Amino acid sequence: MTHRDDIRNIAIIAHVDHGKTTLVDELLKQSGTFRENEQVEERAMDSNAIEKERGITILAKNTAINFEDKRINIMDTPGHADFGGEVERIMKMVDGVLLVVDAYEGCMPQTRFVLKKALEQKLTPIVVVNKIDRDFARPAEVVDEVVDLFIDLGADEDQLDFPVVYASAINGTASMNAEKQDENMASLFETIVNEIPAPIDNSDEPLQFQVTMLDYNDYLGRVGIGRVFRGTIKVGQQVSLMKLDGSVKQFRVTKLFGFLGLKRTEIEEAKAGDLIAVSGMEEINVGETVCPVEHQEALPILRIDEPTLQMTFLVNNSPFAGREGKFVTSRKIQERLRAELETDVSLRVEDTDSPDVWIVSGRGELHLSILIENMRREGYELQVSKPEVIIREVDGVKCEPVERVQIDVPEEYTGSVMESLGERKGEMVNMTNTGTGQVRLEFMVPARGLIGYTTEFLSQTRGYGIINHSFDSYQPMAQGQVGGRRQGVLVSMETGKASQYGIMQVEDRGTIFVEPGTEIYEGMIVGEHTRDNDLVVNITKMKQQTNVRSATKDTTVTMKKPRILTLEEALEYLNEDEYCELTPESIRLRKKILVKTERERAEKRKKLAAK
Repeated sequence: MTHRDDIRNIAIIAHVDHGKTTLVDELLKQSGTFRENEQVEERAMDSNAIEKERGITILAKNTAINFEDKRINIMDTPGHADFGGEVERIMKMVDGVLLVVDAYEGCMPQTRFVLKKALEQKLTPIVVVNKIDRDFARPAEVVDEVVDLFIDLGADEDQLDFPVVYASAINGTASMNAEKQDENMASLFETIVNEIPAPIDNSDEPLQFQVTMLDYNDYLGRVGIGRVFRGTIKVGQQVSLMKLDGSVKQFRVTKLFGFLGLKRTEIEEAKAGDLIAVSGMEEINVGETVCPVEHQEALPILRIDEPTLQMTFLVNNSPFAGREGKFVTSRKIQERLRAELETDVSLRVEDTDSPDVWIVSGRGELHLSILIENMRREGYELQVSKPEVIIREVDGVKCEPVERVQIDVPEEYTGSVMESLGERKGEMVNMTNTGTGQVRLEFMVPARGLIGYTTEFLSQTRGYGIINHSFDSYQPMAQGQVGGRRQGVLVSMETGKASQYGIMQVEDRGTIFVEPGTEIYEGMIVGEHTRDNDLVVNITKMKQQTNVRSATKDTTVTMKKPRILTLEEALEYLNEDEYCELTPESIRLRKKILVKTERERAEKRKKLAAK
């Protein structure tokens, strides 16, 4: 068997925030892929505005660098479990992985998740201990943790014999020695070239190209990105597309693109081992195989993670609808959701009996909230309901998604965390005391118990706790009430502007969510009640002015700072009878039924029906 020694295909995998994207930046800079005078911004691979702000990678990206006479194709993958579908498919395109682990934090839930996927594909691993320059870095212990994780995940002997490179991506240095860093990353480049197997060269056999990612371009339509597994593909060639449903379509390859740095370059042909983008087919999907017309042989279909969470999206029908957004009609929202399906394979959109309502399912709260945030920024207005987990039947038993939760907290908070997760039907599987006053707890918790838990967790641990979770499996449903909000809400009885006087009259009843001067409407949620029932309040009241001086002259009063909810907090906060209204400028919580008397009638009917 011959190999193409001029190419290496690798994926970079890690937990969120362990420095994957910064590492790719440095590899790009040091390989001389950019011109001397070319301006390269930080985290160049994170191209979307939200990726830049939050410092997370949402979509997998690919790039390529030249090192000496070799071309290294690099896939930068997301770390969040919500985008795990992306990671799984990328493993099919590469021959090895760079597992990046933080020199202080060590192995995290996501490290486990991504590594498991890589080992299942029998990929060759290289471990990069990053952030070696951090205070309290503990490289030796972290390497031991990684070894334990490999053993735990059933790695074979070859995989356990992995090389370790110590790096500081932010400083652009790496070395094979934990004590001293070299001046550049040459040792990492050399390790990649020497350790990662070169792709097999079978370019004289019939073509097989499989699509693992989709892109969409206004000029070219859908673009399929993937790997040529064998054979050669040329521009203008007539080929067959083996569809997922078993049918076969013919089409002509109109354009081929290769990758170098952050640019796509048009190429005339590609052969086995190359990672490329192909355009010319309207209806190409992830997992489909392109092959010659006379030799139709499909590659095994890629498994795509099923959604675990769903929300109802509705057209905005609040009293303030249409004030701030450009796109408010059901036709516009439907078009936008359909467009998202073109590139996001883990998303599902179902129509309902009403033309103004859709059920949207995704991989988790982050996955759906990023779609909503993108829509808001593009000028859409919509409403969404409380996120709900998707229940499945497995062998006739109702099952729900269960998450593996890892929590790091100071010792004094462990009791209250264990108690609150116990109430949410969490089961503790592990507890380690690191000896620094910090405790690491591992739980298995039903996903519906985690909806809305983050806020409670942060207030419980005074902000010192760190929580990470990733989807583990579907398990039989836990009995009884799981999670949910304990407190009732303060609901406005008037439409108008919130006044300082009005807010101060009801401040002692709970926490206020709006600032003075905010426009509010009847039925809108303006705060959280201290008790478990809802309370209707008037915060638009103005103070009566008289021309008589008061003997006690107004003392200076200070108002508490309102709690302004972020998008994720607002989605987590919702109850069954509430909607979150989203516009480019506002996030408002409201009751589904705005008028108090109608709400009470509906509540009575519900109680009677329950009896």
